[in-house]
Amino acid sequence: MWRDESTTWQVAHRPAGGLWELLGRVDAVHALYYALMHAVFAAWGDGGADGGGLWALRLPSVAGTALAAGGVAAVAHRLAGERAALGAGVVYVLLPPVQMYGQEGRSYALVAAAVAWATYLMLRRWWAAYAVVLLVGCWLHEFAALALLAHGFHAWRERGWRWAAGAVAAGLLPLAVVSAGQAERQLGWLGRPRWQDWVAYGVLAGAVALLARGMRRGAGRAGLVRVAVPLALLPPGLLMGVSLVRPWYVDRYVLYALGGLALLAGVRLGEARAARGWVPWLVAGVLLVPVGAWSAWLRTPESRRDDVLAVAAAVRERGRPGDAVLFMPSRRREWLLSSPRVYAGLRDVALAASPAASHTLHGTELPPARVREGLLASSRVLALLDPPGQPLDPYPAEAAKRAALAEAFDLCGVTEVRGARVAVYTRRGGGCG
Repeated sequence: MWRDESTTWQVAHRPAGGLWELLGRVDAVHALYYALMHAVFAAWGDGGADGGGLWALRLPSVAGTALAAGGVAAVAHRLAGERAALGAGVVYVLLPPVQMYGQEGRSYALVAAAVAWATYLMLRRWWAAYAVVLLVGCWLHEFAALALLAHGFHAWRERGWRWAAGAVAAGLLPLAVVSAGQAERQLGWLGRPRWQDWVAYGVLAGAVALLARGMRRGAGRAGLVRVAVPLALLPPGLLMGVSLVRPWYVDRYVLYALGGLALLAGVRLGEARAARGWVPWLVAGVLLVPVGAWSAWLRTPESRRDDVLAVAAAVRERGRPGDAVLFMPSRRREWLLSSPRVYAGLRDVALAASPAASHTLHGTELPPARVREGLLASSRVLALLDPPGQPLDPYPAEAAKRAALAEAFDLCGVTEVRGARVAVYTRRGGGCG
C-alpha cells in the first residue's frame, strides 16, 4: 500500500459525520469515491490495512477496470464490429497505466469505466442515461468533465447531447464550486508538466496519428476516428496546457483517455486478424515483451513511491511502547494512519489535533516551541523521514524538529524501506541500548 491508498483507507474508515466535515475542508473532488469506499468497508468489515482490508480497498478498482474494458469493447463493436471489439478490449487491459490503477485503491479506474460507458451511451443516443453515467464519473473525479468536450467532436450537432451536456455541467457545478475553494491546498504540491510528460504526450499523439491514418473509409470507421482521437488527445492535452498557468496535470487524472488509444489499436488488430500476413503479428509479439516486463514490475512494491505497510513494519520492529514519534515532514503522518495499532503505541509529540478531530487529512501540529518542548522531554524518538536527497521543508515547525534532534539527540540507527527512512534517536549521552 502506498500513501495515496493509505489516504483512501484512513478517510473511508471515518464516521460518516467526520467524513462530511473533512470534505468541506479538503478532498471534495473525491467525495463520491470516499463515500463509496466508506460503504464498501462497512459491508466488508475491518480486516485491517495489512490483512483482508486490502482486498476491500482494491476490488472496486479491479471491477472498474473490467467495466472500462467492457465499455471500450462495446464502443468498438458499435463502430467497427466484433474483431475491433475484441482487439480494443484486449489492448485496453494490457496498457500498463490501466493495469497500474486497476490494482490501486483510488478512483481512477472507476472514472475510466464511467467515461467508457458514457461514450457508448452517446453512440446509442440514450441521452438521459448518458448524462447520469458521465455525471457519476465527474463526481468520482471532476476532470472527467474533459471527456464531455471530447464527446462534443462527435455529437455537438445532436440536440439531445447539448441538453445532456448542460445537465452534466449543472450537476457538477456544486462540486466545482467547493473544490475550487480547496484547489490551492488540494493541488498546491503540483508543478508544471515536466519534459517527460510532454514526451509521453508526443508519443501518445504519434501513436494515435499512426493508428488513425487511412481509417476514414466507411461511416463506421470515420465515426470511430471522431470518437477515439479527441478522447485520446484532448483531455490530457488540454489539462497540460492549462497546467502551464495553473499546475493541475497528473497523468492518472485523465487515465480514461487511454480508451481512445485502445479503440484505434483494436481496429488495427481486427484488421491484422483478418489478414493473412505475418508482419502485424510479429510486431504485436515484439511489443508484448516490454509490456509483459512492465506489467510484472507494476506488481512489485518498487513500482510505487513508497510502501506505508513496510514503514509500519519497520516502526513495529524498532519502536518501544511509549517512544516519541516524529513525522518529518508532518504530511508523512499518513505512513502510520492506516496502521492504527502501531501508531497507538507511540507518543506523537508534535500532534495538536488528530486528523479526525481536526477534520483534516493528516492532523494539525503544535507550534514550533511546543514541538521542541515535547522532543526535549523524550528519551527516545522514532523519526519518520523521506529518502535521502529529498528537499527539506523550510517551515518553522519542520526546522524546529531538525534543530532539536541535532542539538540534544544521538542517531542510533536508520532503517530504509521503500520511499522512507525510520531513524532511531536517543538523548545525548544516554547510549543506544
